[in-house]
Amino acid sequence: MTLAADKTVEVRGEDAFDPAAVHAWLAGRVPGLGDVPPEVRQFPGGASNLTYLLTYPDRELILRRPPLGHKAASAHDMRREFRVQQALRPVFPYVPEVLAFCDDESVLGGDFYVMERLEGLILRGDLPAGFALPPESARELCGKVVDRLVELHAVDVEAAGLADLGKGAGYVERQVRGWSERFLKARTENVPDCAEVMAWLKENQPSEVKICLIHNDYRLDNLVLDDDLGIIGVLDWEMATLGDPLMELGSTLAYWVQDDDDDVMKLSRRQPTHVPGMYTREEFVRRYAERSGLAIGDWTFYEVYGLFRLAVVIQQIYYRFHAGQTTKPALKDLWRFVGYLDGRCRRIIAEGRA
Repeated sequence: MTLAADKTVEVRGEDAFDPAAVHAWLAGRVPGLGDVPPEVRQFPGGASNLTYLLTYPDRELILRRPPLGHKAASAHDMRREFRVQQALRPVFPYVPEVLAFCDDESVLGGDFYVMERLEGLILRGDLPAGFALPPESARELCGKVVDRLVELHAVDVEAAGLADLGKGAGYVERQVRGWSERFLKARTENVPDCAEVMAWLKENQPSEVKICLIHNDYRLDNLVLDDDLGIIGVLDWEMATLGDPLMELGSTLAYWVQDDDDDVMKLSRRQPTHVPGMYTREEFVRRYAERSGLAIGDWTFYEVYGLFRLAVVIQQIYYRFHAGQTTKPALKDLWRFVGYLDGRCRRIIAEGRA
């Protein structure tokens, strides 16, 4: 089934491309598409890579491409995103089947790739009208979300051919330094300098617990569910790398808004993690530790890192609007939440010092 939250919209003018050009290139690589170009619609969610639905008479495909305008140096690498899914599918079968990659800029103006559409439920924002999720079902789903993450972190990267995906040791230091540099590069005059938070993260780095494959954007709204709320797919692999699993856990929980969070934090919610029965962030960490066997001590660093990283992601998105590189009205007030997250990080740090 397809939920209303996962419906497509007419392609935005600034994101449009020529369907005939894509079809002419794709038809020579994917058999059975016929002679007529597909109908093209756009998935409205997300503010990073752009995702389109290509509808042919007998099948639906997904096209992924980067946005126009400013991009972080290592982001939006379509070849890498394609390669990760192609290599990972045999050992972690929760990725869509990728079909074709294009680096011929004459087709679309930049790299893109096409994959099969994974049919199922994607829970975004609030639960859809008429969709029942009893507390016991919500709790069971949360357990599956944690367990799938543990399963990903246990993937044998050598067997998958992904041992060269990241730099390995030194991941914590590189992330703290890298996200700090990204913030400074994207900072606008209407947000705080985050100097206290960046300094604290630099001075309080823990040792890595291990290096493994991480998704790096693992959220409920990147998971595809079947009718029994089983997880059949994990989407959006653009930031996958080799890194510390607890750093990924911190990033994941920065998006995990729970029912007792303050009103401002609740405004950021993009997934129904607030409904009765859903895990709290503490319960999520506890189950992860139990299932992974990793010892998790003081959680303060990972919580602050996750929230600061989220602040930088939001600031980078806002920067594109601020610089006139996109006209999406929903982005114009994102800077306000960057200031909120800086304050939240400083409060957590102060509580940890007490």
